[in-house]
Amino acid sequence: MPADPEHEWGCTARGGAASPLIDVPRAKALGGCSAHNATVAIALGLTRLLSADGDSVIGLIRNPDQATDVSDRGGSPVLCDLERASEGQIAAAIKGADAAVFAAGAGGGGSAARTLTVDRDGAIKLLRAAAKAGVPRYLIISAGGAEDPPDGDDGLSIYLRAKADADAAVQSSDLDWTILRPGPLTDDPGAGRVRVDPTPGQGTVPRDDVAAALARLLHDERAAHRVLYVNGGDRPLDHALEAVLSG
Repeated sequence: MPADPEHEWGCTARGGAASPLIDVPRAKALGGCSAHNATVAIALGLTRLLSADGDSVIGLIRNPDQATDVSDRGGSPVLCDLERASEGQIAAAIKGADAAVFAAGAGGGGSAARTLTVDRDGAIKLLRAAAKAGVPRYLIISAGGAEDPPDGDDGLSIYLRAKADADAAVQSSDLDWTILRPGPLTDDPGAGRVRVDPTPGQGTVPRDDVAAALARLLHDERAAHRVLYVNGGDRPLDHALEAVLSG
């Protein structure tokens, strides 16, 4: 679960010199961008990493005040609120991208209604918009625990069920999807050492390391149709990803 309750941005990218898919010189789209929460910090970190590698990244933002957060990290902000925009409007915003990344969320501490409209409905709306726009690749930041969400009516239970519903929609799509389920997120500097598993694991993980994992997964076609769990560990990130993707 995100450490802070209100994150509201997702990301998509288009027109880059490098691509999230190997040998496809197009772009990336990040769906949902806001500057003060858990997943948003991952998305901003991902924007910085991809831009530094020569990718062209656009960040879908819900508020013009968030534009600087994206542009300062090398991305191009596009005003497109995932909650209010239609699938057609989102599709137009990400047309030409070769990948879309859902990095938005209302978090487990917000209202149940916003958790559903952002974490579940926003993810599904971006997924459908990507299909409509011909974007072949879709990555989503989910959460450890979404594989077996609890039945309670508390914020965390509702959040994990929303994530589970979004993940199910992603898995039933025709896109080349990847679901990344990090453990509890921390503000610690990225260690570059993680554990990546195809099954649930234990532990926390710095947001920086989640962003770094996403950047690598975007460029590796072996990550398609995979559900992966990432937590802090003792293996260098590249080694941990190679072990699970080559298995």
